[in-house]
Amino acid sequence: MIQYALKCSEGHSFDSWFQSAEAYDKLASVGMVTCAVCGCMQVEKAVMTPRVRPARNARKESEIRSAPEQKIDVATPSPEVEKVLAEMRRHVEENSDYVGKDFASEARKIHLGEAPERAIYGEAKLDEAKSLIEDGVPVAPLPFVPSRKTN
Repeated sequence: MIQYALKCSEGHSFDSWFQSAEAYDKLASVGMVTCAVCGCMQVEKAVMTPRVRPARNARKESEIRSAPEQKIDVATPSPEVEKVLAEMRRHVEENSDYVGKDFASEARKIHLGEAPERAIYGEAKLDEAKSLIEDGVPVAPLPFVPSRKTN
């Protein structure tokens, strides 16, 4: 695993973990790396400082092992995260067409010029999403489950 400091064209800075440098390059080349703050797809690596701990300030390994573990409750999102996700959902729903389970076929049609270009969102199976990425169709997973519309 590798952690990169990233920044988007809107000026937001954030960190993200990737399986490897090659995994980052592959995801970035197909537009799958998006800003964690605004969802912008124009993201690049930021200048990073190395994590080097000077020996004179380093704690002994036995002190680190005996230090009490800090508990982080990942099951309860913070209000700030909930607010950002709600705003992202609102923005997606107001500015995109919901295509439901036809997402993969509709995204492919748009990519090939067989359907009018527009922002869409919906649902796709994992193998369908991988196929879209391999074919160069710019798609990104949403950090929420779309609410199903009946029409």
